[in-house]
Amino acid sequence: MTSHEPPAGQQSSEKPRDRARRLLHEASQAGNYPHGVHPALVPGVSVDDQRNDYRTDKVVFGVVAVTILGFFAWGVVSTETLSAASDAALEWVTTYFGWLFSALAAVVLLFMLIVGFTRFGRIPLGLDGEKPEFSRFSWISMLFAAGMGIGLLFFGPYEPMQYYLDPPPGTVDPQTRGAMHRALIQTVFHWGPQAWAMYALVGAAVAYGAYRRGRTILMSSIFAPLLGGSRGTQGWVGRVIDIFAIIATLFGTAASLGIGALQIGRGLQLTTGVDIGSRVVLVSIVTVLTVVFITSAVSGVARGIRWLSNINTVFALSMAFFVFIVGPTLFLVNFIPSVMAGYLGHTLELLAYSASMGEAQAEFVNAWPVFYWAWWVSWSPFVGIFIARISRGRTLREFVVTVILVPSTVCLVSFSIYGGTSMFYQESGQADVGGAPNAQDSLFILLDALPMTGLTSVIVLVMLTVFFVTSADSASIVMGSLAQRGRTDPTRGVIIALGLMLASIAIVMLLIGGEGALASVQNLIIVSALPFALAMVFMMWALWKDLSTDPLIIRQRYGSAALDQSVRAGVREHGDNFALAVQPTGQGQGAGADFDSSAPAVTDWYQRTDEQGRPIDYDYETGQYVDSGTDAVAHETPGGRSVRARDGNRTRE
Repeated sequence: MTSHEPPAGQQSSEKPRDRARRLLHEASQAGNYPHGVHPALVPGVSVDDQRNDYRTDKVVFGVVAVTILGFFAWGVVSTETLSAASDAALEWVTTYFGWLFSALAAVVLLFMLIVGFTRFGRIPLGLDGEKPEFSRFSWISMLFAAGMGIGLLFFGPYEPMQYYLDPPPGTVDPQTRGAMHRALIQTVFHWGPQAWAMYALVGAAVAYGAYRRGRTILMSSIFAPLLGGSRGTQGWVGRVIDIFAIIATLFGTAASLGIGALQIGRGLQLTTGVDIGSRVVLVSIVTVLTVVFITSAVSGVARGIRWLSNINTVFALSMAFFVFIVGPTLFLVNFIPSVMAGYLGHTLELLAYSASMGEAQAEFVNAWPVFYWAWWVSWSPFVGIFIARISRGRTLREFVVTVILVPSTVCLVSFSIYGGTSMFYQESGQADVGGAPNAQDSLFILLDALPMTGLTSVIVLVMLTVFFVTSADSASIVMGSLAQRGRTDPTRGVIIALGLMLASIAIVMLLIGGEGALASVQNLIIVSALPFALAMVFMMWALWKDLSTDPLIIRQRYGSAALDQSVRAGVREHGDNFALAVQPTGQGQGAGADFDSSAPAVTDWYQRTDEQGRPIDYDYETGQYVDSGTDAVAHETPGGRSVRARDGNRTRE
């Protein structure tokens, strides 16, 4: 090894951290791997075992707060200009970048299927042999409730009806049986595998980085392979990514809170006669929802969100079964399989339907598919990070199959039941769901045509509330994690502050403009999706680079090479009668002859560091830091404050 030490008596200008990294790299080049562990034998690194300092990032939190105050001021001073600016920005994005969102919807789905069903599928989102944290039922319930549970009730009867009354230009005649099938196929196209693949991409990238590579649970951590490792994400680029993720999540969830308040208020009006024309009533609904979701959020994922999600999943399944049984059952029995087969058969046609076909088609594409692709992209940081948190211990194959296919199937069945019943009743004259002035009325008009209207309306109100609460409290936890450098259990103060900020946005929007102001905020969410759409392209690249150098993949590479070489040599030398044995070979002659196992790209990531990023020793056999002999350490910071840690989560005292 060549020494770069300064001559005796001369002080080096090299920084201690840079010197330590240089020495580690030189050692690895000499065959001395970090902690004496070959990269093929690393069992994985969990973020919980890392020695990180999870203090609140004042820059990230401060910029978010200032941005929110700026929007407050803009909305209060000039609602009209806010609406005009958001409308203009939305039109520009959909007109000039609609193709990008459409292409992304197809490419991301294809990419995730390749990841799940190739050699990468066996890679666990955790340490070797680690078991999943949640049961399969709780896991599916939480990811579904956080992803789009409330949307099935809000848009279930409404969206298919829009396509039934006014089909995509150039497809089928309106208000026909053909229009019914096309309406559901189009709806599933928006809410099915393409949507969940976007969530799966972010979720897989975050979960793999956190529970397999030991990175913090941040949006910025996904891009570590492209930014020179974890340190590369700690600069201004990483902070910009995390700031933007928090702001997008804040406004997206705030818009849903306002919409949820309007729909719950409308349900109360239809079931109890309460007048929701008063803004005081709407603000009161927002206030109650805020108290509930903050209480759930500070209780933690396992006790709060899991409990609510499991209960609401039972309610949702029961309500869909009820509509299926008391509605046009025979029609639905034939309709659902037809829709499923139709979707599979028309997928390429749906992907090919674009603005190039004419002005009418362009208007439809921008109003519906592009809108949805942008919406899912804008929500992917929040939902993806939350899915990552609850998916620890799953393999990538199980993750891809479950996250993409299971909720998509539920969406297909749910929309077929609610939308199919609505269209069947519209055709037969049993209910005028198509005459609903807005989406929040459609569901209650449908329920009014079914038995036990009073009871089912109350159950739906409870479901709407719980679905929103599960989304809002998981969003608060994710935002708190982003504001505290990836802390897996954000402090209550941060969660409460972000939850109140979220509620304040919704209240101000309701006070200054009602539904119109909320529509403007939604437009801004769609506009904010453009940078994330571009980021997803690099996200796929970063994840592929990570997976290609995973220890399991390295072992597979060694095994394939060793087996091939051994069989060839055995047949050549001994014919049919030979056995395989493991023995050392000369330099450059073995299974890893064409693989550089000491390259920084495959060794730097599992070098353990302290809170300041300085390399320290670690024993992978015992799972303990050598300097402390335990994975729960205590030390003094430069400022003299004690920092306690248990399983890597550090709190300031």
